[in-house]
Amino acid sequence: MLICPQCKFENPKSNKFCQSCGTSLTHKVCPECSAEDVPVNALLCHNCGAECGTVFWAIIAKETIGEALGVETDEKDVGLEGDEEAISSSSPLSLSSQLALGSYLDSQERYQLLDPLPTLSETATGVRVLDCQPYQISPIEAILASQQSYLLTPSVDASGIPHLAKPYIALHSQSGREIPLIHDAWQQGDMQVVIIEDRSSWQPLVDLWQEETTSSLKILHWCYQMTQLWALLEPVNCRQSLLDFSNLRLDEDQTLALQRLYVESSNSLPVTELPEDVEAQTSAIPEEPLTIQALGRVWQALFRQSQRTQFGSVVQMLGDLDVGKIHTIAQLRSRLEEISIELETLGSAMPPIKENNTTVPPMPQSDEPEDIISKDDMPTVVLAMQLSSLEDAGCTDVGRQRHHNEDYFGIETKIKKLELPKSRVLEGHGLYILCDGMGGHAGGEIASELAVNTLRQYFREHWIANQLPTEDSIREAVYLANEAIYKLNQQDARSGVGRMGTTLVMLLIQDTQAAVAHVGDSRLYRLTRKRGLEQVTVDHEVGQREITRGVEASIAYARPDAYQLTQALGPRDENSINPDVGFFEINEDTLLLLASDGLSDNDLLETHWQTHLEPLLSSGANLEQGVTKLIDLGNQHNGHDNITGILIRAKVRPNLES
Repeated sequence: MLICPQCKFENPKSNKFCQSCGTSLTHKVCPECSAEDVPVNALLCHNCGAECGTVFWAIIAKETIGEALGVETDEKDVGLEGDEEAISSSSPLSLSSQLALGSYLDSQERYQLLDPLPTLSETATGVRVLDCQPYQISPIEAILASQQSYLLTPSVDASGIPHLAKPYIALHSQSGREIPLIHDAWQQGDMQVVIIEDRSSWQPLVDLWQEETTSSLKILHWCYQMTQLWALLEPVNCRQSLLDFSNLRLDEDQTLALQRLYVESSNSLPVTELPEDVEAQTSAIPEEPLTIQALGRVWQALFRQSQRTQFGSVVQMLGDLDVGKIHTIAQLRSRLEEISIELETLGSAMPPIKENNTTVPPMPQSDEPEDIISKDDMPTVVLAMQLSSLEDAGCTDVGRQRHHNEDYFGIETKIKKLELPKSRVLEGHGLYILCDGMGGHAGGEIASELAVNTLRQYFREHWIANQLPTEDSIREAVYLANEAIYKLNQQDARSGVGRMGTTLVMLLIQDTQAAVAHVGDSRLYRLTRKRGLEQVTVDHEVGQREITRGVEASIAYARPDAYQLTQALGPRDENSINPDVGFFEINEDTLLLLASDGLSDNDLLETHWQTHLEPLLSSGANLEQGVTKLIDLGNQHNGHDNITGILIRAKVRPNLES
């Protein structure tokens, strides 16, 4: 089955073009020079030489991890019997001998080696591979896409799935970008192959840790993220992944992430791959249960490797870890929070206290068991966040059936930036308004534009700098917009369906604080890597009103008037409207989308958010192109109506200048 990269339609393997949208399934567009005839199996663009192939990271190992975990290799999992044939069909070549550069890992000649493959040993080897069939869905991807709940932990075997793959599958729905996504996996005999996202080019944590401009607060934040990952990795026996310097990476927003997972023995502390000058201090440890003291030793080693000094409170924390005074993740997380508050209070002018002891003392072991904290119980952040960038783009289109466009939108932003060698402060102020008019030509168009301009004018006069408007102020603005349209209806003696009106969805952003107000069925969506796509607003329509009254959704939307609006600006006076107003905080990188019903109808965004919205979270993605593609998508599926979208990308980082 070939999955179209544009619309995700499932096509037969023999297809050269997508049956749904016509996209080529044999060639792709170069992202650098826009050449449209690049073969999908090519690593480099033939026109400009840019690397545009689909590259993954392959982990290859002998079947020793399972033996260490006490897992029988012939054990079966009934839940996966239906996929056994598909998983085994990869039929890898014999990997017991060294493979040459450019050869394939599998008999289907899908994964081509881009790096020489060392001789295999008990240690899992990682190399880059080119996916020569990037649109072919793998059995593992099919399992994850179906969202079937298999119990896939390192202690439970499933036919055809390597032990090394199971932690990735088990953590698939529990983590954000911290854990690389699994793409494919298979085993044959005593050989395992796991194909995951390639993060070999991501910045190593140690590089930024040692930079003088990196603040102590930022380092504390990374330490806190490690405690979150420790609790996440403990149930799948992969805590060793945090003990390898080279495995600790940073994404584009300097958030901690792992390059891959290392599966540890259930009763011993494996040797880590630390730099030579600290490896003897931190990895030559007798086999014994793995405890959080190992994290303290990694932090000690990172400080020494980077030759950074430490604040007295950090020295005290590491010392307490060494002697066993801190023996649970909860205690360690609490101590990190206390130190961060201390540093924020004292300010960045506080001079660092140099650590006197330059040797790592022996690490005593605690007999008390580790506490296990679910990811849902963890705070999202340990430090206050601040805005690092605010970008936006909007677009409207008449659609394929209407003769005029009754949608209207407005964007007003003010960005104030102060940047010094060791300090950067960005203040963002954004007003985003989208209206979908009704009332026919010279009616809906007038109403939507009048509402946008009335709201813009109000907030120019009433939005106090550096502070979001209050709920009462936002409501007053909406009532004024309603009044402006209502008076025009009265003046023109419009009646019945001839009275013009409009929906409204409005977003206000002040730094990391946001407010939303809406009337009607235009929507606000929010997308983050951790939470996925969320619909923030609830439509003001008959079907939703009935659901609120306790009617089942299937019955509520069986009504012929289910999609009729219960509120709109303009047709009646302010006593007939009750705008919903809400507030929320932007505490992680977020993509926000204001959409008219021409874009949101038929669950279009819920169906296509992973292809058309999620990539736009990345700083390098072009929002102008992104909103244009959304409009094109709307025209393909909802061209019966006007289509409007406003995209806002808010990036945040720990507030290191408090």
